[in-house]
Order: sequence, then structure tokens, then C-alpha cells
Amino acid sequence: MVSQIPDISRARVQQLVAQAKVTVNGEPQKSSFRLQGAEKIEILGEVTRPQLRAIAEEIPLDIVYEDDDLAVINKPAGMMVHAGAGTTEDERNRGTLVNALLHHFGTLSNVSGELRPGIVHRLDKETSGLIIVAKNDFAHAKLADEFSGRRVKKTYIALVHGWVKKDRGTISTAISRDAVRRIRMTTRRSGGREAITHYEAQRRIESALGKFTLLKVTIETGRTHQIRVHLSSIGHPVVGDALYGAPRQIVSKSSPAISLSRNFLHAAEITFSHPRSSEALSFSVPIPELLDQFLKSLE
Repeated sequence: MVSQIPDISRARVQQLVAQAKVTVNGEPQKSSFRLQGAEKIEILGEVTRPQLRAIAEEIPLDIVYEDDDLAVINKPAGMMVHAGAGTTEDERNRGTLVNALLHHFGTLSNVSGELRPGIVHRLDKETSGLIIVAKNDFAHAKLADEFSGRRVKKTYIALVHGWVKKDRGTISTAISRDAVRRIRMTTRRSGGREAITHYEAQRRIESALGKFTLLKVTIETGRTHQIRVHLSSIGHPVVGDALYGAPRQIVSKSSPAISLSRNFLHAAEITFSHPRSSEALSFSVPIPELLDQFLKSLE
């Protein structure tokens, strides 16, 4: 049966059978039922999974700024912004930024739904740095309008493999989901969404482990994995980003191999207008110590 249906796993078929959503000649059957051939098999619907709801958890937060309308958080690498896919509810719905926010602030905006309260924009799990959180629906709507109008300025620090050819440049290739590896995004398919990334070389590093460029990156759009995809597309993947072509270990004949347990990508600065007062707000945080030590190990 699995071989006859594209884009479906054996586990998903077993779940459909267990939920009586597969019939053989009009009757639901157990997964142990043996087909003889020429039976009529029907799938009656999708797998039903329990709906996730964000839960409060006592998790430390680095709160850079807070008032009655919003908060600015310095998110650590390794923390998901909100719950995602997993095999059990505990795995899908624990340890997220949203869970920590609910514990610290109690109530947040509801615009993005029960699973993503307060979330106006996102950072990848392995990207650290600044993220804005809306405490109420008024603030959320105003901030969302700023993001959609491209009036929020976000600046990232990235370390990439190799030396970029120019000291500064712009990448404006559209981004879409990879047709084969669905967890990846790509610039190689037609019909993607507009994406604009600007970069500026801050430092060029030549070490026993190879050449690297430390970049300051600003983005006009906020597509999934945008910076990682764009930098990889020009042949300079972010250090530590094995999903987009970076080696898992950086090796050299003359020195010990080193590796980075996360992507070298950090949301260092953010500038926006306060949703209620329209006051210009700007915040910055340095790169985490792990990234700083990694840089020093190269130099």
C-alpha cells in the first residue's frame, strides 16, 4: 500500500489503519490483515493527532527589554520558538520559548493561536539572539504591520566558510521548499517567494583550518532559513550548518579537527517603532561566548 501512495510513510499508514481510516472492500481492517489481490482499498481521512496547546514552563529567560506591550528576548541556540512536530506530546511541546514566556509573563497576544501566543516573528532553533514578543493583541497587530511593511531592521552576525568575493553584496534569489528534502529550503526552484539578504564582510580569517569570513547580515524579508539558504547558494555556508552544506567537522592536516554544535548565526541587533508610542527602539546583544571562543580558536 505504501508503494502505491506517494509522500506517505509506513508509520503514517499504520496510524491510519489503527484509527479505522482505511477500509478493505468497505470494511475497516487491522494492520495484520493479509491482502489477496483485487481488493478495493479506501482511505477515509487524515491521521487525527491531539491538538497541542502551549504550556507554561519555568525556564530561564534573558529579558533585554520589557514593558506592558512587548518584550525583547535574547533567545539561546537550541531552543525552539514554539512547539513543532515530534512523536509524543512531551517531545513536541516542552522546552520552547513560548513555554518560558507563558511562565514569566502569564498572558500574551492571541493573534497567532494557542500554540504560538505572543510570537510575531521567529528565529531558527539553532540561531541565537533577539526576538520581539507581543504581550497583547494591539501590540501584536502593530508589530506585525511593521514586519510586513519591512520597517523592522534586523542585523545578524554570521561566520561562513571561505572568503566572499566582494566586501558587500545583496542576494535576491527567491526561496521555496526543497522538493526532495522537505526540511530544507532552496533557491533552485521556480515560483519561490521573494527574499532579499544584504551582507558586509567584517573580517576575513585565514587559519590552519581554512578560510572564513565574518559577516554582518541584514534582511529585508523573513523567509524560512533565509540567511542560511542564501549564503549557501553563493558557496559560503554558515559554519556549523550541515543542513546547508557546511562540514560537520572542520579538519586540517596540520591541526586537530574542530566542530561547532550549532550554527554560527546570531541575531545581534533589532530596531523598530514601539507599537503604542511610535518611539524608535533599538537593541543589541553580543555573540554568545561559545561563538566567541570558536572565533578565537580559529585565530
